[in-house]
Amino acid sequence: MATDIRTLEERYIDSCRRHDVSPNPAILSGFFKADVKKSHHEPCTLEIVLEYLKDIDFHPLLELCLEIGSSEIEAVDIRCGSSCVLNGEYALTLIHATNQKLRVVDLQGFSFGKDFLRDLSQRGLTCQVLNLRSSHFRKLNMAGEFMKLHTLNLDCSTSLSSFKEDCFTCMPNLVCLSMCETRIANLWTTIAALSKLPSLEELRFQNWLCCDDAGLSSGSSGRDDNADFSQLTSGTYIGASSINLGALSDLNSITQEAHRNLFPFHNMGLDHDFQISIEDSSDDSEVDFSSQQQEYDFMELLSNVGPRRDGEIDIQNEVSIDTLLNQNEEESAGVFTRHIADVSLKYISCHASPICFEKHYREYMIASLPKLKVLDNLPIRKIDRERAATTFSKYFEYLPYKRKHKESVVSILQKREIKSNYTHVRTPMQQSSYSSGKCQYFYTRSLCAAKVGSSPWPLLHRLSISGYDTGDESRIFRPRQFEYHPSISCLMVFGTLDGEIVVVNHENEKIVSYIPSLGAMNSVLGLCWLKTYPSKLIAGSDNGSLKLYDIKHTLPAITGVHHSAGTVTFDEFDQLTSVHVNSTDELFLASGYSKHVALYDISSGRRLQVFTDMHQEHINVVKFSNHSPSIFATSSFDQDVKLWDLRQKPIQPCYTASSSKGNVMVCFSPDDHYLLVSAVDNEVKQLLAVDGRVHLDFGIAPTGSSQNYTRSYYLNGRDYIVSGSCDEHVVRVCCAQTGRRLRDISLEGKSSGTSMFVQSLRGDPFRDFNMSILAAYTRPSSKSEIVKVNLLTSTDHYSKENSRGQNSRPSRSMGA
Repeated sequence: MATDIRTLEERYIDSCRRHDVSPNPAILSGFFKADVKKSHHEPCTLEIVLEYLKDIDFHPLLELCLEIGSSEIEAVDIRCGSSCVLNGEYALTLIHATNQKLRVVDLQGFSFGKDFLRDLSQRGLTCQVLNLRSSHFRKLNMAGEFMKLHTLNLDCSTSLSSFKEDCFTCMPNLVCLSMCETRIANLWTTIAALSKLPSLEELRFQNWLCCDDAGLSSGSSGRDDNADFSQLTSGTYIGASSINLGALSDLNSITQEAHRNLFPFHNMGLDHDFQISIEDSSDDSEVDFSSQQQEYDFMELLSNVGPRRDGEIDIQNEVSIDTLLNQNEEESAGVFTRHIADVSLKYISCHASPICFEKHYREYMIASLPKLKVLDNLPIRKIDRERAATTFSKYFEYLPYKRKHKESVVSILQKREIKSNYTHVRTPMQQSSYSSGKCQYFYTRSLCAAKVGSSPWPLLHRLSISGYDTGDESRIFRPRQFEYHPSISCLMVFGTLDGEIVVVNHENEKIVSYIPSLGAMNSVLGLCWLKTYPSKLIAGSDNGSLKLYDIKHTLPAITGVHHSAGTVTFDEFDQLTSVHVNSTDELFLASGYSKHVALYDISSGRRLQVFTDMHQEHINVVKFSNHSPSIFATSSFDQDVKLWDLRQKPIQPCYTASSSKGNVMVCFSPDDHYLLVSAVDNEVKQLLAVDGRVHLDFGIAPTGSSQNYTRSYYLNGRDYIVSGSCDEHVVRVCCAQTGRRLRDISLEGKSSGTSMFVQSLRGDPFRDFNMSILAAYTRPSSKSEIVKVNLLTSTDHYSKENSRGQNSRPSRSMGA
């Protein structure tokens, strides 16, 4: 027979006597409330508030918890306040002691520390509702058993930025998940993690609330945004308090421009360590916008927003949903309006996570989670799913090379062995795609598609180069520019902020050649290998110094002695930012903080000519074409990109193509069919090299910063492009034929609250879906790093292989 509440209370009091402890008033109050609920034929629940407990209360309470399983108590709710003084180990023991009767664990604002969180996530819980609001997870890794959990609240966890691949596999019955005001930003890793939740129906990264002219409408939203999940304790899910939109005739996805405008308000306090780091705006620059500039940009955005009412943002101009549809989702300043029988309702976003401001966020989530019923408090209807499917197919690539379904690597290898072609049924109007079996790269692309699609957590590996070979074991290099070797797959050269040139084998991370500054070089901004002379390279620094080095004669010396044989010094080019060698290794060009470009003869070491006033503002980058020795392109902050021909004595360009903002860089596709142009703040376009017409606009969302310098390069030949900016910690991979986004790669710092930002990046010319990124922390004092990225291998797979002893090298991988 079950122990009644009064008997249980007496046993608790008796236990307190035996331990010479006074009964805790909060526990006695809990018994009284449970007894009252029983007398009213309500669920008999015992509430334990850890905030009212001290360590001395532990042992009697532990004995009580162990007896609850055979008592009339139907459920136990454990709550914790921010001023809890109970030992974290005691608290965790009490939580686990209640076992199967545990219903709600509310630990919002708790102060038990990281060890408590780690133990909780590794051991698991038997509760149904878990509130970890304001927790200190950085990367979510719930590895224990949470078999009964149906509701999880991680709101306001401002350190939470990513997920472990299998962090949700232990929650098969999770129905409701809330992650408002976190740092989650990556669509791909988020969906990969959430797809492991087979029962997920309601998801929240922000709150869409209904408001009227006087503020928030209690009749429409019906919930306090800070109420956590208090209603969930009675078995009610998020849907009970979601906005009722069943009568609405149409629900349009909120515009991405609106998301972009509201993003700064929610994200201003996330990067406490964000500081200014300004050097230059050259190719692969380190320029970051300062905190002062950031505030200015925010105030500029606020100029379109009216005064705050009831703690929320009220918009001056009301915009109808029909107008939004007709304007193709143009800017609406974060508010959208619905009309029902001449009644206007306005909705506003609150407490949004950064992921909400990703372009086409809502459509991506809906298309990727077919079982989801409610997103951000808004019900998902049939018309929403249809629109999401259309948007997804237009703007995103599910798998590389337009493949629609994941394929087995083993199956692809078998078909390759028997020389079997895949056949796809196509109508006469459909064009042949990447999947055509006639393509000579068909099987390679098939294998890449299978591997890239296997995990959105690519292997990120910091290139770890010690200074041992230079005679200084403590030497730390500060990379400023780097280039892969064009013909030797293992070689890479990087120049440093201190004027050094370092050639490394990036596969075994050994220095091949080291050239110290010797006082002649400042920050190295220009590097270019010669193709027909693979041991030679041109290097230029920001003080104008230009040299040709032969690495055969500049071997690393333990004594620190530099062998200068084989070095050629050219006439200086003041304030240099870029150098590039033509296809025959006869000539090279230099540009810098001027409107001029200098032409040099490599064999004689002479400067042949200076082409003056080629642009209205300084020329950031100059690039020769890959196959024609006389064709080159210039990109300038005057917003123009120009193509020139040395055979025509470049007085007039072959053509001029303009961007809406200053151009940061330009490069030719490997076959010279296209020009890839990157302008300030994510304006990336692909032009036809023959006449400069726009072939493709990649449509990457801007941030609003005038100092967000963007760089883009080709990947896998000219199949894809990679693009990154100095104000953002993400690299985007897009199809160069359709512009559709394949994946975003997020960079993270080594400690919580720090992010890494893109200074430069290059696609590996020898390995498909491999690249390197020159990145730096937000703190100017932190060293920059070269990070190698392999999209074909996941971080978790690499870690598992190392843990099995199949790789003797220590793991230096970094989570995405």
